[in-house]
Amino acid sequence: MAGNGLPSLGRVKLTDLIPSEGIPSDSYKLSVSTLSQSFAQYSAAIIQFPASDGALLRSGLDSARLYFQQKAAYPPEELIHTNDSREWCKTSGYYADPQLWQETYDYRPGLTPTDPINGLEFPPGGLPDIFGLLGKAARDVLDAISYYLNLRSSPFTEILDNVPLRSREISSSVLSVCCHARPSFPGAQHNNLTTQDDGQLIMVPDHEHQVDKSLISVVKSDKAGFHVRDFQGRWILLDGDLGPQEAVVYPGLALYQATAGYVNPALHRTEINNMSGNIYGKCSLVFKLMPKSMTSLSCSEMRAAGHGVEAQFQLPIPVDDFMQRSHPTDQLFNRNTFPSFGYPPAHEGSMKPLMRRRKNNTRCKPLPPSKRLRLEAQRVLKERVQEIADKKGIKLRFCNLKECENHIHALDSPCANIRMEIGWPHGVPFVHPHDLPNKAKIGFLEAYEPGWTATHDMDLSLMEPAQTSQQYCN
Repeated sequence: MAGNGLPSLGRVKLTDLIPSEGIPSDSYKLSVSTLSQSFAQYSAAIIQFPASDGALLRSGLDSARLYFQQKAAYPPEELIHTNDSREWCKTSGYYADPQLWQETYDYRPGLTPTDPINGLEFPPGGLPDIFGLLGKAARDVLDAISYYLNLRSSPFTEILDNVPLRSREISSSVLSVCCHARPSFPGAQHNNLTTQDDGQLIMVPDHEHQVDKSLISVVKSDKAGFHVRDFQGRWILLDGDLGPQEAVVYPGLALYQATAGYVNPALHRTEINNMSGNIYGKCSLVFKLMPKSMTSLSCSEMRAAGHGVEAQFQLPIPVDDFMQRSHPTDQLFNRNTFPSFGYPPAHEGSMKPLMRRRKNNTRCKPLPPSKRLRLEAQRVLKERVQEIADKKGIKLRFCNLKECENHIHALDSPCANIRMEIGWPHGVPFVHPHDLPNKAKIGFLEAYEPGWTATHDMDLSLMEPAQTSQQYCN
């Protein structure tokens, strides 16, 4: 990945990430590839909003500065607390954390009032509109990652909030309006301050890094200082040259869990430069796309797409338990991330000449029969078998090939009931088709794909240039 990766942090237009019906456009595929490669290399990317949306974000930051500036230097004791994982889906309104020298106002639809508090204090302005804007962007990014991983459309819908929320529902996702290092806030007494050679004061965080438990996070700041650790262990400044219409997007731990570790979460930290002349601190708008508390994080979509799932990701985890657990991050950068296949790098003009050249490229010769057979079997598993299992409420848990060779001859084997319920072909071990021998794959296909034979021409479904074979041409 690193050898043919991006030279710098990936930038994509949000309008290019919006999917449409039919065959994906060249701009969509290139934007998805850039976003995914940037996530793999830098654990983050930059998204560019339309001009009208950029104006909304700037007005939100202006409102945030005014809101925190009028706050008391010493907030009431009941508003001072550190992050409590048990309250992850209930935070709302203003609170402060002196240890992080940070103040936050959480806007959570369904829970946070939009009217003035006690008729005296006005919350930051424009939060419902900003919540909708960043929430839509986060979902578009999530769908783009799903496309890159070859998952079905909108695979995470079941664990996300309804759009719009239903009556009396409270949003799991949250928009946090944050202020770091406000000079009048007493957190300055509890943080490490160092002086550079040029006389500038810099806040050095007491902790090395943070990691969000979100699926996707989107951050827009008014000053530089947001760093993310890349796959080589270097800290990269992300918002040093952000334009007024740009924001940083990065994955969280929930997406890491739901994709069986294929998408690493971003390890990030905030540093405040040139604090001596700063009267407002560093203000940020942070949207976190969160899973619903009453759902579970599972890797069923990854298995259905043919991805390998390691033992630590096999069992579903209730979201509420996941959010309350501690998650060591020391092993996150020792794993494989996104698959190395992708789309060709961006070129000026149309991709049509490139596509024509590919037709004559010897590297794009038809796939070997064994590989085509495997892909066809995985497609049938995803489309036919999974549909049968879903209708019957059966959770597919495949056997080990060697063990299941004995199961198919026994009436009381662990997989007997499942095989009978879904009509698994007789004599074929109950194993993921990816791991079946070719002869057993043929039996599997003949059972579930009416009219399929061993001599069936699979080129029609597998070798269209705009579809699957593009992955194998890189």
